[in-house]
Amino acid sequence: MFYLVLGAILAALPIGYFVFLGEPAPPPREVRPPPLVEQPKFSELKLSEVQGPVEIRRGKGDWQQAKGGDVLQSSDAVRTGDGASAELSSGDAYDVKMEAGTEVAVDELTQSISRLLLGKGMATARVRGAAKHTFEVKASGSDATARTRAGTFTISNNAEGTVAVGTREGEVEFAGKGRVVIVRAGQQSIVHLGEAPTDPAPIPTSLFLKVRWPTSRDLARKKLVLTGQVEPGASLEIAGRSIRVGADGDFSETLTLAEGRNPIRVRARDVGGLEGESSSEVNVDTTPPQIGVDRNLWGPPK
Repeated sequence: MFYLVLGAILAALPIGYFVFLGEPAPPPREVRPPPLVEQPKFSELKLSEVQGPVEIRRGKGDWQQAKGGDVLQSSDAVRTGDGASAELSSGDAYDVKMEAGTEVAVDELTQSISRLLLGKGMATARVRGAAKHTFEVKASGSDATARTRAGTFTISNNAEGTVAVGTREGEVEFAGKGRVVIVRAGQQSIVHLGEAPTDPAPIPTSLFLKVRWPTSRDLARKKLVLTGQVEPGASLEIAGRSIRVGADGDFSETLTLAEGRNPIRVRARDVGGLEGESSSEVNVDTTPPQIGVDRNLWGPPK
C-alpha cells in the first residue's frame, strides 16, 4: 500500500505544478559551451605609391620589381633604389613614406600593433591615432625603437648603429639600451652604436653640410674622392646616388667622372625635415700633353 501511495504522489506532481502555477514545468537547462575568442585579424598594408626603381621581396624569396597596389604580409620587405621613393599605407590608420636608398621589412601586422623593421635609409610615418593601435619602427642592427599611437615622425638608420628620430606632430617614445625618451613635436633624438637615446633637443633651424671640393676644378683623371661632413643621422645623395653617412656625420665617396664637364650636386636631408645642398662642376681632361722634338735645338746639322 505504501508503494502504491508513493507512486500516485509522484505521478501527480507534474499535474499539480500545472494546476497551481498555471504553466508547464520548465525544461532541463541547456548547457552551452563558452563562446570562442575571436583571434585578431591582420591589418592590410599595401604599396600605395611607387616612383622609380622599387623592389619587393616575399619572405626569404628573391627581390622583384614592385608595383602600386602590392599587398604586404609579415616577413615581406620593400626597398627603394637611387632617386626612388615609395609609400606604404594601412587604410586610415597610418602611412609611411620611404626615401631613396631605404629598406623596410614587415615584422608584425595585427589590429593592436603594426611593427616595421628599418634596415637602412630614412622613412616618415604619419599615424592617425586608431583606437588601441600602436605603430612601431625598430632599427635593424640596433635595439633602437620608435613607437606612437598618434603623430608624425621621421626615423633614419645608417645600418651601422646610428639611429635618429625627429617628431613633427604628437609625440614618440624612443627607446634604446633600457632608456626611453619622449620626443615631442619640434624635437629630435639620436642613438649611437651601443648607447642610449640622447636627451630630446629642438630641431636646428638649418642643416649642417660641408663638402670638401677639390682645390682645382680641372682634373687629369676620371676618379674623384669626395669627402665631407653632414648632420649625424641625415640622409645623403651625391650625383643622384644614396650615400651612407658615418656615426659622426662623415662621408666619403669615389666618383667616376666622364671626359669634359661634370656637374656634381650633393643633397642632404635630416630627420627634422631640413634640407641642404652643395654643388660644383669639375672638368676632366685626360688628353696627354703633346711632346715634340726641336731638331734645331743643337744648331743646324753639319
